[in-house]
Amino acid sequence: MRFFLFNRITLVWFLLVAATALSWEMGHGSGEARHAGVAIIVVAFIKLRFVILELMEIRYAPRFMRVVAEVWTVIVCTTLVTLFWTAKQ
Repeated sequence: MRFFLFNRITLVWFLLVAATALSWEMGHGSGEARHAGVAIIVVAFIKLRFVILELMEIRYAPRFMRVVAEVWTVIVCTTLVTLFWTAKQ
């Protein structure tokens, strides 16, 4: 039982659940909507990075696959944040 509690995947899972709770809380009226929206997008892509690296095991894949995954994540996150921030409110 102790192995399952201190396993890397279990710790990542707990982190993903905590990040989901944080995003949910930010989405329910804590602060300005534009800032909260950007923060939620960034948290979502941090969660995506953990899923890609840990659950899909890209961390142990060849370097090229990891670089492609990391670059894709940064480009898509930056694009979405830019589009969200520049949209008319």
